[in-house]
Amino acid sequence: MEPLLIALFVGFGLIIGVLFGFFGMGGSFLVTPALLVFGYSAKVAVGSGLAFVFGTSVIAALRHRDLGQVDYKLALLFIVGMTAGIKVGEQVVLWLEATGIADVVVGTAYVLLLATVGLFTLRDARGGGGESSLPNRFDALRIPPMVSISGGVEVSIWLTLGIALFVGILSGFLGVGGGFLLMPAMVYVLGVPAVVAVGTDVLQITISGGFGAFSYAQNGAVELAVVAPLLAGSALGARIGAAATNLTDEDDIKGYFAAMLLAGSVAVASNRVGDAFGIHLLDTVSLVLIFGSALLVAAAVVYSALVNLRKRESSSVTTVE
Repeated sequence: MEPLLIALFVGFGLIIGVLFGFFGMGGSFLVTPALLVFGYSAKVAVGSGLAFVFGTSVIAALRHRDLGQVDYKLALLFIVGMTAGIKVGEQVVLWLEATGIADVVVGTAYVLLLATVGLFTLRDARGGGGESSLPNRFDALRIPPMVSISGGVEVSIWLTLGIALFVGILSGFLGVGGGFLLMPAMVYVLGVPAVVAVGTDVLQITISGGFGAFSYAQNGAVELAVVAPLLAGSALGARIGAAATNLTDEDDIKGYFAAMLLAGSVAVASNRVGDAFGIHLLDTVSLVLIFGSALLVAAAVVYSALVNLRKRESSSVTTVE
C-alpha cells in the first residue's frame, strides 16, 4: 500500500472510531462497502470488515462499561444467538463466492437493508412512530422465561435469542458486526433505551465480531495491510464517540444513525450501478458519499456533544451561584 493510501485509512479509521463508539455501529458497515469500492473481493471485504470491527469494539466497550451503559444479561443472549448465526452467514458468502455472484448479492442486500432501516429510524427520530410502536406489538409475545434488563424492561429470552440468530446470519453474510441491525432491534423490538442499546451492542460485537473475524481469517479472507491502519486511527475515535453518547439527546442519536444508513445505501447503490454500466463517475460518487458522510456525521456528533457539555457546565455554574 502507498503511504497516501495508508494515511487515508488511518484518517478513515479515526472517523469510523467516533461513529462506532457513538452508535455501536459504523465499523464494518462502512469499511466493507469502502473495500468493495476499492476493488477488494466480497470475501476479503467482509473478513477485513469483521476484523476491524473486533479491534475497535474492544476499545469502545471498555469506555461504555465505564459509563454504565452496558446490560450484561442482554449482551450474553445476543452473543450466543449471533455467534451461531454468523457461522451460517459465512457459509452462504463462501458458497456465493464459489458461484461468482457474491459481489452482486452482497451489494444489493446492503442497499436494501440500509435504506429500509435508515428510513424507519429517520421516521422515528422525527416523531412519526405513533402509538403502535414495535416494542408494544412484540410485548404481547411474552414467551417465558422473561428476564429484566436495564431501563426497567422485561424481555423474552426466546424472542431475544431468535432476533440474535437472525441478525447473526445477516452479519456473517454482510460482513458487519451487526450494529446497524442490532441497535434498532433492541430499541424498536425490545424497547431498550438507545444509550443502553449502544453500549450493549458494542460489548456483544467484541465477541461475535471476533468470532467472525477468526472464522474468515482461517479462509485467508482478512487483509491485515488494510485492517492495521484502520485500527490505528479508530483507537482514539472510539473513546471520543463513546463519551459523546452521554452528552447527546436520544432523538439526535437516532437522527444521526439514520443519516449514516441512508448515505451508505446510496453509496453502495452508486457503486453497483457504476460497475454494471461501466460508469466510472459513479464509483467516484460512491467514494465521496462514504467518506464524506462519515466525516460530516462524525463532526456533527462531536459538535453536538461539545455544545451539550458547555450547556451542562453553564447550568452547573448558575446553580452554584
